[in-house]
Amino acid sequence: MTKTFRPALALAFAAALPFAASQLHAQEASAPAVAASQAQAEAPAQARNIVLFVADAAGVSVLNGASLLEYGEPLKLHIQQWPHLGLSETSPVDSFVSDSANGMSSIMTGVKTRNGVISQSPEAVRGERDGAPTKTLLEYAEERGLLTGVVSSQSIADATPAATYAHANDRGKQGEIFSQVFTPRFGDGVDVMIGAGRKRIGDQLGVLGTGFAPLADQHGRPIYDTLDAVPQSDDRPIVVADGIDVRAATLRALELLQRSGTGYFLVVEWDAHTDDPREGLQNMADFDKLMAEVESRVELDDTLLLFTADHSFGLQVDGGKRGEELLAGYDEWKAADSEEGPVRLEHVMVNDGHTAEEVPTLAIGAGAERVRGYFPNTYLFDVMLNAWNWDPDAASN
Repeated sequence: MTKTFRPALALAFAAALPFAASQLHAQEASAPAVAASQAQAEAPAQARNIVLFVADAAGVSVLNGASLLEYGEPLKLHIQQWPHLGLSETSPVDSFVSDSANGMSSIMTGVKTRNGVISQSPEAVRGERDGAPTKTLLEYAEERGLLTGVVSSQSIADATPAATYAHANDRGKQGEIFSQVFTPRFGDGVDVMIGAGRKRIGDQLGVLGTGFAPLADQHGRPIYDTLDAVPQSDDRPIVVADGIDVRAATLRALELLQRSGTGYFLVVEWDAHTDDPREGLQNMADFDKLMAEVESRVELDDTLLLFTADHSFGLQVDGGKRGEELLAGYDEWKAADSEEGPVRLEHVMVNDGHTAEEVPTLAIGAGAERVRGYFPNTYLFDVMLNAWNWDPDAASN
């Protein structure tokens, strides 16, 4: 019986060889196409637009505290649901604790510097010596024809917004810093600028022998004192107010920048210092709602939304239970007029100062997958530049 079937088996095996060989050849031939298809599917999406949200002084504990204050539970902020998370280290070149100038300059240029210095190399010494200007992401965007915008709850010439468009060896030189809006190194400069600081900037401009009106006349760009004063016909407004509604300013800026045919870069700062814990945590909760609203108005297929902080702050939640008021004792502390120094509430302790621990970075949209793990804050420059698929200018950074 075995002898009877052996020839048939041999014939069947021989007949199968050409078929098996052809199948193998077909699989090998298709392997490059499959690999290319997989690589294309796994390739990071390229961003056309980027919105960078910066909560000034919002470390991990501030996000936690804002969620507890607003919702009575942890992990309820909208951005805490974003899929990509990393921890950003913020130190300057010569110490451990960062201020806003170094923190934001590092993010915007990919180069760490010294505290007090605005987008200059580490050779700068605050108030004494300039370093080389380091090219900012906003300058890259201007160079490539994107529309750009900066919105801040603080003075528009203070450290965090200033690091997007200016270069100075001292963050305190707000008159000189603001004047750089009108002498951009690349492109035609910031397209939409809305922030506070009108008195401080105006006073310093006066010392320099100029002011808002002379600058506006000289450069043909009005400088409005409120957002409401901006006419609908002005698609490149500059607003320097006493204070601003960050939500209204951001949505106005977004509306104008979304008209771009080439893409846009928008930076939004909202103060989250918790030396006044209720004000700081509420700002963070409101900022979170604004970020959710902005997300609903963009296409994530070609837009990167990225949240981070320039440095952290000494807040900790060290007590409390569900159903209890997080900031119990706040009214008594406020009435005591003891706003300087450490804050001791029943469930919250605030050491009134910046701290050195890492800050959260959360991201969603095109290029967001690059945000993961621990990294220096200069890495965020790479994340955004790579999302645009642009090469860094080695000569400038």
